[in-house]
Amino acid sequence: MTVLLFREDAYLQSCEAKVMAVTERGIVFDRTIFYATAGGQPGDIGWVEHSQGTTSIANTIYDETKTLVHQPRTGDTVPRIGETVKLHLDWPTRYRNMRAHTMMHLLCASVPFPVTGSAIGADGGRIDFDIPEGEIPDKQILTETINRLIKEDHKVSTSLISEAELDANPELVRTVFVRPPRGSGTIRLVLIGEDGQVDLQPCGGTHVKSTAEIGPVIVAKIENKGKINRRIRIAFAGV
Repeated sequence: MTVLLFREDAYLQSCEAKVMAVTERGIVFDRTIFYATAGGQPGDIGWVEHSQGTTSIANTIYDETKTLVHQPRTGDTVPRIGETVKLHLDWPTRYRNMRAHTMMHLLCASVPFPVTGSAIGADGGRIDFDIPEGEIPDKQILTETINRLIKEDHKVSTSLISEAELDANPELVRTVFVRPPRGSGTIRLVLIGEDGQVDLQPCGGTHVKSTAEIGPVIVAKIENKGKINRRIRIAFAGV
């Protein structure tokens, strides 16, 4: 199984790794700094230095066996199995995703309703909530609330709990249709603020170390997307 270095340090921009397999889906390394598409966060892009040159990584995904694979750009030469190579992230893209993912947690913390879907994009992201009629938040007030949390410079950290602890605290899971992956015995929590006072929920994504790194944002739109879905779009201000 690939060691996910970003779980311990999301700010790593490069690392050495050994090529374990090359399949039709992509390249498998023994360790990686690349995040694979999951939880609404896009897979990382970047490049690999190896003995035959450079391979561009166009996307990172989990295949049908839940193996993390790095998908090379079509036509690029791939490294040999067993070779030690150097991985490099497209850092501006990854860091933007880290800021956006943390921003999404603040949006979720500011709207106390179940989450039915989410996605991160180039300008920010969106979350779909199950919000009853008459409870839809005001865009301006929501924007001010989230920007206040950003300016307060809250620490962002992680911790682990057991699957049994999660079962005993089901309110930690805000998502309606997606549940944290099980099987390892532990669940990763993301905490914003002291002891998670701002937000506390299971998440496997990458985040910044402090809310101040997000920068100013704006709630761009609140849309009706069906019987139970109210889609709230949030963007980096000025983007």
